[in-house]
Amino acid sequence: MREVIIRNEQDTRRFGMELAGQLKPGDIIALIGDLGTGKTALTRYIAEGLGVKETITSPTFTIVKEYRSGRLPLFHFDVYRIQSSEELFQTGAEEYFDAGGVCVIEWADQIAEILPDDTRCIFLEYGEKEGERIYRCTF
Repeated sequence: MREVIIRNEQDTRRFGMELAGQLKPGDIIALIGDLGTGKTALTRYIAEGLGVKETITSPTFTIVKEYRSGRLPLFHFDVYRIQSSEELFQTGAEEYFDAGGVCVIEWADQIAEILPDDTRCIFLEYGEKEGERIYRCTF
């Protein structure tokens, strides 16, 4: 597992932009971390790297938001309120996995059993210093 130390907002932006440059249709990014570890902030920078023009906000109450202005569609999920993978299936969300875009899923550990094997997981953790984060990446 690769570990990346994020010291500030600029590091978060750099990481998100670089990751976005590697993404292709069908890629799934699973973000796993406690409240306040920066899942939505990282998603904003991935979106920026994809060329998304809309403002990225957390889809906590809608489960998924679609952004189609970038080089690839971005489907931003927040499954915090989902009780099971079955509940997610009932929303039709699995159709996004094959829709030719990039899926970024916050709280992805809640639905881990339905994620494809090639999902790119990022575990976001608090670092030792103020504002510091540690990203543990499976890719």
